[in-house]
Amino acid sequence: MRAMSLLKLIFMGESQMNDGFEVDNFALTTISSLAKRQLELEQELARLEEDLKTKKEELRQVSQIDLPEAMAEIGMSAFTLDGGAKVTVKPFYNCSIPKERYDEAMSWLRDNGHADLIKNTISVDFGKGEDDRAASFKTNLREQGTSYTDKTGVHPQTLRAFVREQVETGQPLPLDLLGVFIGQQTTIKEG
Repeated sequence: MRAMSLLKLIFMGESQMNDGFEVDNFALTTISSLAKRQLELEQELARLEEDLKTKKEELRQVSQIDLPEAMAEIGMSAFTLDGGAKVTVKPFYNCSIPKERYDEAMSWLRDNGHADLIKNTISVDFGKGEDDRAASFKTNLREQGTSYTDKTGVHPQTLRAFVREQVETGQPLPLDLLGVFIGQQTTIKEG
């Protein structure tokens, strides 16, 4: 029998053989079983990914809402579990500048002495063998006539650290403009 790699099969509800190759039932059964196993694995992976998404949301609910609120109700900021694990509640910051207010946010940062947070990226693609042109382009961008993209922004971790610092030192900050959400979150460290 010829090698399986030479075999051309098209599966569309039933198999069709091309180029006159003959295949025994065992080979077709093996191929069919492997295809079914692949399908099962793909479906199982999709279920697991959905389960993971659900569990992450459940964890977020408990760690950012339920447990911090329960602790706040009795004025507790930390405690130790029977097994020695320490539970603490601390503020967390999430920032995401709304796309529709992006230019306004960049202007606010510049106008209020925080321009150093803004990162500028200019990206240009050159073809193979254009090393000399790329070097020349670096020294004289506009004279080359090459189109480029210009991206300006603040890295999310940089923005989050800036917001945390400003809030914790009592500095005024346009929270809505910078897309700031401040919440409480519990952490548990094994003892």
